[in-house]
Amino acid sequence: MCGGRPAGGIVVAQGPDVENANGEWAPPGVDTSVAHSARMYDWWIGGKDNFAADRAMGAAFAQAIPSIRTMARENRNFLERVVRYLVDEAGIRQFLDIGTGIPTRPNVHEIAQSMAPEARVVYVDNDPIVLAHARALLTSGEHGRTAYIDADMRQSARLFADPSLLETLDLSKPVGLLMIAVLMLIDDADDPWSDVRTLMDALPSGSCIAITHPGQDFDPEAMAAVVAAATQGGMTLAPRRREEVARFFDGWELVEPGVVPVMTWHPENDEALDAPNAAYYWAGVARKP
Repeated sequence: MCGGRPAGGIVVAQGPDVENANGEWAPPGVDTSVAHSARMYDWWIGGKDNFAADRAMGAAFAQAIPSIRTMARENRNFLERVVRYLVDEAGIRQFLDIGTGIPTRPNVHEIAQSMAPEARVVYVDNDPIVLAHARALLTSGEHGRTAYIDADMRQSARLFADPSLLETLDLSKPVGLLMIAVLMLIDDADDPWSDVRTLMDALPSGSCIAITHPGQDFDPEAMAAVVAAATQGGMTLAPRRREEVARFFDGWELVEPGVVPVMTWHPENDEALDAPNAAYYWAGVARKP
C-alpha cells in the first residue's frame, strides 16, 4: 500500500554496513525500529531487505487487506506496462522516477533500454537503504544512461538543479514522470497536488505522467484499518478517492482509458477484467499538450 518498489533479496556488495540488535543489516544512521514503505513492499513480495518493524507493519496491513501482496505485485506489473507503453506508443526516451524504492528487476531503465537502448533514467528517493542499493545496482546499458538522486520530491527546485539530473536528462525533450505508489505518503494538508503540479510544470510539451494511488473508495472499511495501523506506527498514509487522484492530472490530456483500477489499465490478458477491483489502486497516464 505504501510507496517505493521492492527488491527480491538483493545483497549490496559495496558500501559500509552495520547490524542492529537483531543482527539485521542496515547502513549507518538508519532507524530500523520505524517501518518504511519501500521495505514493507519488499516484504510483501518476498524480499529480504526489510526489518522487524517493516514486517510488523506489513502484517498489520495484510490483516486489514489480505490481498495486499497481490496489490503490490499488480502495482509493479503496471509499472512494467506503462514504461513499455511510454517508450513504444508515446516515444518517450527519458524518465524521471520519483520514489524509486529498493531496486527490483526489471527496473525502469532495464525495461526502457530493452526497447530503446539510448533511453535515460533518473531515479529519485530519499531513503538511505534505497540509496545504498541503487548506487550498487542501477547500472545503465552501454548506450543509455542512469543516475540516482538522493532527494525529496517536495524539493523540486533542488531536484531540477541537481547536476546528475541535468547531465542525464534533456529537459527540452519529453520526459516520462513516474509517480508509482508514492503520493499517498503526503497528507492532504501538505497539498501533494501542488507538489505534483510543480514537477509537471518543469517538463516540456509531449511529456507524460504516470500515477498509481491507493483508492479510498474500493473498500473504505479496510482502508480505515490500514490508515489506523499506519498512524499508530508513525507513518503518513492518505488513500484517496478517484476524483482526488484525477486532480493530479489536471491540465494534461488523459490517455485512454483514463483513471481506472490499476489492473485494467492496458491489461495484457483478460484475467484482469475478471476481478478489476482486486487491487485497490487507481492508475492513470496523461500527456502534456
